[in-house]
Amino acid sequence: MLGVAIACFLFGSIHAQQIAGSAERGGVLTLRSHSLASGPLGEGRTLSLAGLFYETANGRVTLPATLSAIIDSKSWSSESKMTDGRTIKVSVNTYGKNFSLQLQAQPDSDITKWGLTIDARSDEYYTGLMERVVDGPQAASWATGITKAMDLRGQKIEMIVKPTTSIYAPFYLSSRGYAVFVKGTWPGLFDFAAANPNRVKIEFEGPSFEMKVYTASDPATLVRTHALDAGPPFMPPKWMFTPWRWRDEHTQRPKYYDGTPVTAPFNSEVMEDVLLMKAYGIPNGVYWIDRPWGPGLPWGYDDFEIDEKRLPHFAEMVKWLEGLNSKTLLWIAPFFQGQMEKQALAKGYALAGQRRPANGNNYPMVDLSNPAAKAYWQDGVAKLLKLGVAAFKLDRGEEDIPDNGPFKLFDGRSIRENRNAYVAMYLKATYNIASKFRGHDFVLMPRGAYTGSSPYGVFWGGDIGGTQEGLRASIIAVQRSALMGYPNWGSDTCGYNQQLLEQEVCGRWLGFSAFTPIMEVGPTRNVAFWNLPREPSYDTELIAIWRLYARLHQRLIDYSYKYAQEATKTGMPIVRPLFLVDPKSSAAWVNWWTYLYGQDILVSPIWEKGKRTQQVYLPSGDRWRDAWKPDKIYPGGQTITVNAELHQIPLFVRVGSSVKLGDLNQEWQESRAIAAQKPDLKTLDAELRAWFENRKNGM
Repeated sequence: MLGVAIACFLFGSIHAQQIAGSAERGGVLTLRSHSLASGPLGEGRTLSLAGLFYETANGRVTLPATLSAIIDSKSWSSESKMTDGRTIKVSVNTYGKNFSLQLQAQPDSDITKWGLTIDARSDEYYTGLMERVVDGPQAASWATGITKAMDLRGQKIEMIVKPTTSIYAPFYLSSRGYAVFVKGTWPGLFDFAAANPNRVKIEFEGPSFEMKVYTASDPATLVRTHALDAGPPFMPPKWMFTPWRWRDEHTQRPKYYDGTPVTAPFNSEVMEDVLLMKAYGIPNGVYWIDRPWGPGLPWGYDDFEIDEKRLPHFAEMVKWLEGLNSKTLLWIAPFFQGQMEKQALAKGYALAGQRRPANGNNYPMVDLSNPAAKAYWQDGVAKLLKLGVAAFKLDRGEEDIPDNGPFKLFDGRSIRENRNAYVAMYLKATYNIASKFRGHDFVLMPRGAYTGSSPYGVFWGGDIGGTQEGLRASIIAVQRSALMGYPNWGSDTCGYNQQLLEQEVCGRWLGFSAFTPIMEVGPTRNVAFWNLPREPSYDTELIAIWRLYARLHQRLIDYSYKYAQEATKTGMPIVRPLFLVDPKSSAAWVNWWTYLYGQDILVSPIWEKGKRTQQVYLPSGDRWRDAWKPDKIYPGGQTITVNAELHQIPLFVRVGSSVKLGDLNQEWQESRAIAAQKPDLKTLDAELRAWFENRKNGM
């Protein structure tokens, strides 16, 4: 709550506590930068890197005190002969305000890990690394009563990609004016003053170690520098910023939801969605068909072929959707099924170390380091591209993947080093084949990401819980992802796990999703807001809220695209936590549920059921207009309390901007009236059947 006392972690003006005694044994590297916050006790604008070590099977070895230096504008390196006979080289290269640290050994064949610590202050704030709120089982991020939010202080985070909320980057920023980016893909660990309140611990596996330390007088510079270093981020086509619709599993049914017989030619649930959205006036630019869409049980993914019983006239359906300005997206995964599975196993294309699960799920995964194996898998994806598919959801790249044992990839790397690298290899392989067929006119959306992923795709938040805490976790996830260099992100509106489909949670989630770059609406359980498995099954309120926010999201296409271009060019994300724009305000660090969407729109999603008010911090230096009450203008630099009914997301526009959101109150009344009238599916079905028959007959 904003009313309680908060630590003074204002960016660039942190008050430090003195750390008594030597922080760690061994050498100490002191990095000096005027961008770092200075303390009142004389330690100056410095970072202390201490306790440098390496590990072998024989244990941990701390580097000697002779490997010490004070480093500011000049690069430095030093070597030391260790008692185990190896030579250790420590190098620090300077690049303006930034530093690059390298730890190397000769020989290095038996080194398993490197590490160090950085001094921590009692009021320091850390964020980045992962989209999940807390490490461990993903459901812990939406546990009932959770209070952890953007700040990682007090947490230990394993730097290994876990399913299914799986967006990671070995990058964190501190409120003290620095950020760390660990290079490479080996697994590691960050400890943010959990084991020792005075130290951040960083440990990474592998025969060598390299990390960058960025310093800046504002956190936005840290974020931009890393994003370009690790990217630059992928630039999506403009149609990505339209509203999306999906179901988890499409079934071919003889009747629509209201009992109307299906006579038109395509999958009944696809037609039901598209025809009703058009009738309600709900725009839709991407239609997403998840697994299963191919033959074969139980996964429906054999040989990249379309199951014509489930999806009749698929190629014609894609053209029909194109005629409605809607692209087709299909689910894919990095494994083989059907005859391709037999061929892949016979040719040695499978990922080493993987054992077949009893149900065959995610097996066999393709060894993407093998050019022939990769090309064989890409040939399957090409079949779908030839049918006109414009986008793919890249699932399963981080699930059931082997990461321990003596196994090697085709290119000689260990499966341990491959564990984090695989998600980016999977994405890049798909990118390469998609660009061959579609140039730049495609979208790839994996749920897993690590360094190397950002230039090739956009991302979604995995199998999030469909509870109020799941929505809370998604509000944090979009901001963490933005900070890590993944500016284009969306979540499964209403959630995926724990599919409660509660009206309040879904309604609030629709408003939130409209102000993320990807607005993708399910919900799961293969239903829509007109046939929910609870009362009211025909939910007029949710249909109206969906219409309201889908239309608003559609009106923001050019705005979203503009800031996506900025993200690609400069590294500044589309979604901006308040501390990126007002870092000297304590409220900007505490009010984590409020963020900027681009430069001119401020949103403050409500996640708690029954809540009808919200505390919103308005960034200083501007005035802000309430989108729901346009005559209300507030000076920035203050926290206000606003009322917000279920259909209202607290929403403000920067005074002086060119953003036009329209009359939201009038559109809400129109949406309620339209949602209350059930469309005539019999007539809509007949019109589509006639269109198809005329097309078939060449008319």
